[in-house]
Amino acid sequence: MFSFVPRWQVCLAIMLALTANHLPVSFAEQDESRSVDVLIYGATPAGIAAAIAAAKYNQRVALIEPTSRIGGLVTNGLSHSDFHTLESLSGAFLDFSHAVEADYATQYGPQSPQVKDSFHGTHAEPKVNLHVFEKMLAKQPTIQILTRTKLVDVNVLQNANGNHLDSVTLVTADAAPQRFSADVFIDATYEGDLMAAAGCEYRVGREASSEYDESLAPEKADNQLQAYNFRWTMTTDPENRLTPSEPNGYRRDDFVDVLPILDSGAIQRVFGYPPIRTLFKAHEPLLPNGKYDINDVSRAIVRLSLPHINLGWPDGDAETRAKIFDEHVRDQLGLLYFLQNDPAVPEQFRTEAQRWGWCRDEFIESNHQPEQLYVREARRMVGQHIFSQKDSEHSPADARAKLHRDAIAMGDYGNNCHGTAHEGPRFGGKHTGEFYNPVPPYQIPYGVLLPRSIDNLLVPVAASSSHVGFCALRYEPIWMSLGQAAGHAAAIANTRDILLDQVAVPELQDRLHRVGSATVYVSDVPNDSPEFLAVQWWGTSGGLHGLEPMPEEPGQRGKKLFSQYAEANVGHNVYLSRELDAKLRERWLTHADQLGLDMEILRSSTDIVTRGDFIRKAWKLARGD
Repeated sequence: MFSFVPRWQVCLAIMLALTANHLPVSFAEQDESRSVDVLIYGATPAGIAAAIAAAKYNQRVALIEPTSRIGGLVTNGLSHSDFHTLESLSGAFLDFSHAVEADYATQYGPQSPQVKDSFHGTHAEPKVNLHVFEKMLAKQPTIQILTRTKLVDVNVLQNANGNHLDSVTLVTADAAPQRFSADVFIDATYEGDLMAAAGCEYRVGREASSEYDESLAPEKADNQLQAYNFRWTMTTDPENRLTPSEPNGYRRDDFVDVLPILDSGAIQRVFGYPPIRTLFKAHEPLLPNGKYDINDVSRAIVRLSLPHINLGWPDGDAETRAKIFDEHVRDQLGLLYFLQNDPAVPEQFRTEAQRWGWCRDEFIESNHQPEQLYVREARRMVGQHIFSQKDSEHSPADARAKLHRDAIAMGDYGNNCHGTAHEGPRFGGKHTGEFYNPVPPYQIPYGVLLPRSIDNLLVPVAASSSHVGFCALRYEPIWMSLGQAAGHAAAIANTRDILLDQVAVPELQDRLHRVGSATVYVSDVPNDSPEFLAVQWWGTSGGLHGLEPMPEEPGQRGKKLFSQYAEANVGHNVYLSRELDAKLRERWLTHADQLGLDMEILRSSTDIVTRGDFIRKAWKLARGD
């Protein structure tokens, strides 16, 4: 049996293990090096994307991570990042996925099962995700990474523009606190810890439906949060399987009420994937090398996610969060231990549960379990644009969602909430506040990154949004896009010596497009197409809205592939080779006129036959060619 070590002991061991070589020499030995161009707090995927984007402009970047492992949830068990269509992936996340697929191809061969099981690099083992992130960061010599380093204080100054974040104080276990100043700060934590410490306005909980006219919001505002759980990485492979052991504080009586549910026939399996009635969701398809990403089962009679228990997390200190973490361990690992070992569990379920265990080659430094809890929602900044339900809904009679000409990212997953409260008993009750809202692919404006009160801070993860709106933003592919945009914006502001809210969004969009990051969903012009720049510019300006009517169902996707994945959303092709009919030509000419393009050239051009011809010509005129 593999013994479980309490989290506080793991954290203490990690902190004590910190050595001087984790602190870059330039920071440790040269006092002036404590000033950097960009400081990023939180080495989540968004933080990593921001760091790489800024470093490509030769910005000196400090990437600070409070835990021992970079990569956030993507290296802590969330191995099936949420998206619906491959066409929605672009920019930093697509680069990361390609690097993951290449890593598997190098290690096992291009035609290997591991490459196939990685689903284009989007489904990978946590250790591989970590390895790839580390390689991507290592290519940027101006990035300094500090792990196991926590924020303890901030220094905010007042100037003519309002409030300015001057410096932060960081601490490790065996080093004196250090003060770091930066021109631009980026808070990439799941909790918004830097944003809150700097005095930004934020919310925790749900708004009333009347505040933003949201049908998915409750009638009255409250303090409820999306429930948390762990994303375990498990296996049934006897060669790589370690048997879970009894967690600290285990109480058998907490789990006996699951027995009548097992006896009733309401549950078919302990581990499985819906529509199988199961206790633990084992995501399909399986990960490379026979591993599974384990998650909460939506709308099920037994849940892993625990509403209410997490309410103290967002504003909680380290001790409060440690207690909440440990309570999730005790409950979720306790349920697993009960199912695997208690003689009262029906044999068919006990035998099945015993086939599953931790992966011997994952999370070695933290007893083969994730170091981070799946924090689905914590603080949300109140910024210059508050992303709400309507931002991801259809424009009137249009296949496309609401137009945001200032978009700096896009996504396709929709508003997804695993529940914010629980009615009835722990086993056999039901979550409330749960919704899964299909929407068309949506754009995300620059204002969600910008606080109202700090002129040199960007917040790509705890982004400005309502509770319902956040439920459409809270996915790693989107967060990586927002982080990438934040990195570019920081570099522009620094090199231009301007404020973040003075960054010209068209310039920011152009830079994002040039690195393959989409700001509008176009299903037939991928980011490696020679037409990508022109189509993204035209679509983000509004030129593609109104091309196709509202589909039969809101957010209608194409043919289902498997699991949560499908072919491209209906009505989002451009059809560049299609002949430009007279009606669309006039509409596009009107749009081009509104953009200030040379109408005489556009109207007189005889070489415009197809849709693609028009967009290319308009793009050249916009560039002054």
